[in-house]
Amino acid sequence: MRYDYLIVGSGLFGSVFAHEMNKIGKKCLIIEKRNTIGGNIYTEKTEGINVHKYGAHIFHTSNEDIWNYVNQFIKFNRFTNSPIANYKGKLYNLPFNMNTFYGLWGVKTPEEAKKIIEDEKAEYETKNPSNLEEQAINLVGPTIYEILIKGYTEKQWGKPCTQLPSFIIKRLPVRFTFDNNYFNDLYQGIPIGGYTQLIEKLLEDIEVKTNEDYFENKEKWDNIADKILFTGMIDQFFDYCYGELEYRGLNFETEIKDTSNYQGNAVVNYTEAEIPYTRIIEHKHFENSDSEKTIITHEYSKTWKKGDEAYYPVNDDKNSELYSKYEDLSKNYPNILFGGRLGMYKYMNMDEVIKEALQLVEKEK
Repeated sequence: MRYDYLIVGSGLFGSVFAHEMNKIGKKCLIIEKRNTIGGNIYTEKTEGINVHKYGAHIFHTSNEDIWNYVNQFIKFNRFTNSPIANYKGKLYNLPFNMNTFYGLWGVKTPEEAKKIIEDEKAEYETKNPSNLEEQAINLVGPTIYEILIKGYTEKQWGKPCTQLPSFIIKRLPVRFTFDNNYFNDLYQGIPIGGYTQLIEKLLEDIEVKTNEDYFENKEKWDNIADKILFTGMIDQFFDYCYGELEYRGLNFETEIKDTSNYQGNAVVNYTEAEIPYTRIIEHKHFENSDSEKTIITHEYSKTWKKGDEAYYPVNDDKNSELYSKYEDLSKNYPNILFGGRLGMYKYMNMDEVIKEALQLVEKEK
């Protein structure tokens, strides 16, 4: 059977693209190497709780068109992301706000908090910061940096902050209000029933084959459709001909706890370097699940190596330069389209992924 489009990967980008092309009569086939659909936003119900199998995903956007787009498939709840930071057993609110500053210094007014931060910044300021540590201290001073940024960032990137480029932290949100809402976006929530139901709706009339690795039968898949949308790693597609791009990997340790409430919050970040995991997710709090038990996931960031699952790109100067070579090479293949975080080698939130997919649809139309 001949298809108009073969879509490699059933994540959000591929699913939105397939849904929209199917609407205009294009015959699409999705192949997915995992035995589940949805890519990294896949959720699985266990003990009455929708578990985010590949890391916490919180939908947020200020784009009303994108918000309306996803709400046509599934209803969203009113979940507000208000993470907690745990540093040596003491808890602080994130993002940095008056609750955080009260926990750090006991200050009760914005004026008091601003004075401490500005005094620290003035004392430790570095002209022309050359690394992330210097940049972060310039932005928020050494106290916030040491307690809430340094250890977490080093675990996340696998390098000391003094070896990370300054542009990674261009700015840090500092709020002089008692507001624990992590995102500034107008719309925010979690799909009621989990993200898998959103993907199922998008793919309702689409042929999907799971447990199919594109690279294990490349010749077959290359000749089954007029065009291919590839949402995997672009350097892998071209057999790493210019070298390997850098990615970060993740490990997850998930366990069922025989208690109804383990940590009282969906996300708790562990910001000290001595604790190996970056955060603990308690999944039931995303949807206020009614369950006598709870499920938690310890999340570990790790160095990616070939054969691992790649979770997000490392968009520094070196890798951006290498990616541009692959991007130029892709222009020689007009029937191959690239999309998603890995195909475009670009860190994107879910609303940005959908926007990019819809833009590609319009281009293809």
